[in-house]
Amino acid sequence: MSIVVPTYKEALNVPGLVKRIEEAMAPTGRKFDLWLMDDPSGDGVERVVAEMKLDWVHLVTRHPPRGLGYAVVEGLRTAKGELLVVMDADLSHPPERIPAMVEAAERTDADFVIGSRYAKGGTIAGDWSLFRHLNSRIATLLARPFTRAADPMSGFLAMKRDLLGKAAAELDPIGYKIGLELIVKCRCRRIVEVPIHFSDRTLGNSKMGLAEQIRYVVHVRRLARWKFGELARMVEFGVVGGTGVVVNLLALTLANDALLRIGMESQKARLNTAVPIAVLLSMTTNFFLNRVFTFADKRRRHLGREYLTFVAVCLVGGVVNWWVTTKLAMQWTAVTLGLQAAAVCGVLAGMLFNYIGSRAAIFRTVRD
Repeated sequence: MSIVVPTYKEALNVPGLVKRIEEAMAPTGRKFDLWLMDDPSGDGVERVVAEMKLDWVHLVTRHPPRGLGYAVVEGLRTAKGELLVVMDADLSHPPERIPAMVEAAERTDADFVIGSRYAKGGTIAGDWSLFRHLNSRIATLLARPFTRAADPMSGFLAMKRDLLGKAAAELDPIGYKIGLELIVKCRCRRIVEVPIHFSDRTLGNSKMGLAEQIRYVVHVRRLARWKFGELARMVEFGVVGGTGVVVNLLALTLANDALLRIGMESQKARLNTAVPIAVLLSMTTNFFLNRVFTFADKRRRHLGREYLTFVAVCLVGGVVNWWVTTKLAMQWTAVTLGLQAAAVCGVLAGMLFNYIGSRAAIFRTVRD
């Protein structure tokens, strides 16, 4: 059995981690080793490990690319054990639960084992703030399209080595949520969660910050593209369209109020002026958001030509929306909420047309 631990500025925690692992594993009689995958920081971890003089503790000084996810993947491939455990160096994950996780990993029906804070019996250190609880729950919610595990954000994991073969060279993690990467790309179906007590670190500084949270969102997006393909891109297109609705409503309200203040009393005249302004602004924001977000992997062409083509496609999409809505509304006059249902169908038809048009006519060529 091999235990893989990514480290960066964790020299203060390594002695305690090693001691607790040894005490937890000794009663089991198992052969085990520890692989510290260190992104070098000059914190003296080399000296700390050398002074231990333990042949089962291996320190690997890594080279770029740096990052917890990359360190774990390299560690899983470097370690020799047929059973693999991944955990953090800061002692937030209790080494005392390793035997229970290894036992669970040996079950023939378990693809993947998670040391879980949220499974029945799992607990968290009592000084978490409301914001930290909320942040964890939102991150878990973002993982729901991929797994129903209670704690997919956990970095305390156990698995058999042959699981890695299911992902081969496809593992390409961003940030710190390597567990979710493994669950998705190793196509894990049978996940076992072993309850743990999650503690806050007492030595060293947390690496968690806004940058890591942004990387997690990017990671989720990449996993969605990998798992769901074009459907994920369509959802992104729809989300961008939703922001366009907000921009449209805000611009329409502000423009109408501004025109009223300068003396334009006619409501029809105000609408005839404000509505085109709002539509143009929402189209513009949608174009740039789709350019840098939904279709960021497509070749850039002349900005003005792309923009005008996008506007043209969206205008035709508006006509499609109108045509579908009016046709269905005429047929569904006897249906409860028939008009509203027709309007929803029209919006969806227009959005689908806009997506296909944008994909085919504007953002169509993959970069070399």
